[in-house]
Amino acid sequence: MDDDKGCLAWFDRANGKSELIAVSIVSHGHGVMVVRLVESLLMCGEVAQIIVTRNILESIQIPESDRIVVLDNPQPKGFGENHNAAFERCTQPFFCPLNPDIALIGDPFETLLTDLEKSGAAIAAPLVLAPGGAVEDSVRRFPTAASLLRKACGGLDGRYNLKLNDLVFHPDWIAGMFMLFRSADYARLGGFDPRFFLYYEDVDICVRARRAGMGLIVSPSVAVIHDARRDSHRSLRHLRWHLASMGRYFLKHWGRLPRGKN
Repeated sequence: MDDDKGCLAWFDRANGKSELIAVSIVSHGHGVMVVRLVESLLMCGEVAQIIVTRNILESIQIPESDRIVVLDNPQPKGFGENHNAAFERCTQPFFCPLNPDIALIGDPFETLLTDLEKSGAAIAAPLVLAPGGAVEDSVRRFPTAASLLRKACGGLDGRYNLKLNDLVFHPDWIAGMFMLFRSADYARLGGFDPRFFLYYEDVDICVRARRAGMGLIVSPSVAVIHDARRDSHRSLRHLRWHLASMGRYFLKHWGRLPRGKN
């Protein structure tokens, strides 16, 4: 992969260079959503690669394009392991893990790339909206034992009060539903920690990025829609994964969280 300066050099509209991003999507029975998202991504000139991983056996009528790579798993893998495997196929200076239940509102990538360039950050995300238009809690302060206790008692849950068209903001962490990385920084971090099978892998990589001096930004001038399933609220298996990942996060980072900026 190119270094950070090399990544910025690729972002040169004057020379007509627009294809910069490899997008990774993992499908676990999300066929219709994946097709809709891939069709939207093919309309984005900055997207050079779309890497679709079928985590279980399923038939997906993915559009034909030389920009699309399809990977099939013989057995299901976790969130981080799947995106790390997709990153091995990445040939672009930017890498974007993207949930299949995201719907684009136009093309958010030009703004995100511009804001990354201006800020020097390693990771960027748009504002995330629920289908009804409400702002989701996709950027938060790092969770602590005290903050989780406050949340359980009905208090503040660590989210920032952002709204559409706010200025670029530097949060503690960005949710894994939409994360745009500089590929060199993703490689430097070693990608997601695959020991987090599901949940908290996004918090973990943001902690590691912040401790390494890498910046994170959210760009509220662009937004996407997230049709969340909230499986941990309905499925005992997902709830167990959530609790196990929470425990792993606290064991790994207890007392070693970077100081927040906001």
